[in-house]
Amino acid sequence: MAKINSSNALARFRVLDLSRVRAGPTCVRMLADFGADVIRIEPPKGVDPNEGMFAADRLGGDFQNLNRNKRSLTLNLKKPEGLEIFRSLVKDADVVVENWRPDVKARLGVDYESLRAINPRIILASISGFGQSGPYARRPGFDQIVQGMGGLMSVTGFPEQGPVRAGLAVADSAAGLYSALGIFIALLEREVSGEGQWVHTSLLHTMIAMMDFQAARYLNEGDVPQQAGNDHPTSSPMGLFQAVDGLFNLGASGEGSWQRLCAALARPEWLDDPDYANEKLRVKNRSKLNAQLQAVFSVQSVSHWVDLLNRAGVPTGPVYTVPEMFEDPQVQHLGVVKEVIAETGIPRRVVTQPVRLERTESAIAAAAPGWGEHTDEILTELGYDSERLRSFRAQGVV
Repeated sequence: MAKINSSNALARFRVLDLSRVRAGPTCVRMLADFGADVIRIEPPKGVDPNEGMFAADRLGGDFQNLNRNKRSLTLNLKKPEGLEIFRSLVKDADVVVENWRPDVKARLGVDYESLRAINPRIILASISGFGQSGPYARRPGFDQIVQGMGGLMSVTGFPEQGPVRAGLAVADSAAGLYSALGIFIALLEREVSGEGQWVHTSLLHTMIAMMDFQAARYLNEGDVPQQAGNDHPTSSPMGLFQAVDGLFNLGASGEGSWQRLCAALARPEWLDDPDYANEKLRVKNRSKLNAQLQAVFSVQSVSHWVDLLNRAGVPTGPVYTVPEMFEDPQVQHLGVVKEVIAETGIPRRVVTQPVRLERTESAIAAAAPGWGEHTDEILTELGYDSERLRSFRAQGVV
């Protein structure tokens, strides 16, 4: 098997994946799902004392979801022979992705200048916690640390509750996607210049970018964002309400939605209330407005309000648990879940790519690889014979 054929979109590119944990694998997963030949390079078992963090449970849902459509090569880059094999791969590769601390790649000789000397067309994508230079460059970066430093925890949760982490790895996942976007831009630019370049992003910068309008409010209006619970900080009515049998979200932002909401609820008098004359006043008088809305909503079911208000053009939706989310008919229609068969024959379910290309669609053609599953295959492609493979294993190179 020369490669995993998931899509034709990126089939002409080879990616060497040195990354671990979440941000890097998220980036590379997108390239793999759209057909790039991704070689996941990981140390042989027992070489990395932290291997339990990122590779212990190969059949676990998280590992399978992050690393499908990739081939696995075990390679000890601390040995000269292992580094030489890696450099041989770099000669014909398009992209290298890593998320080590900045000093590690220079110490191993896989920094951008070293790679460029081997292949001037190579693109090195580096993901770090805090950037490739600066006072925090050598700090280890984890998602929750950056959620705190990037401002997200200060605006998550209810007033006076204290900082609250988001329930998913926002900084990690977003940094991976930003890095993939940077790679795509570099590949497009290379078509003009013929040269690769170094692409790098950090969890910290990514987290601040994800703060988006909250950050922009402070920078331009001096408005310090606060915790707002389930209410939107700058729009009203927008938040969580209790129906007779559960909770639902309402998003009546803007004058058009506000007018449609009042009409659907048969409350035309709210349109004449001076406290609700515009969005700013509805935010200012949110407590009064929410109480009036809650009195209306408490007498009917979630499905009643979701159906009625969406028909009226007012965004409304139920609040699901994760199992309920996957049972939703629209989620099933979108093909969000795909089953793959892992190396042991055990079926695993993973989440598909949310971006659709009608002509060159992504696909999930293979489960995440076993540890070093494709080592012999890849080294044979490089021209090594069986005797050299035995030698490499005896020396702990692979």
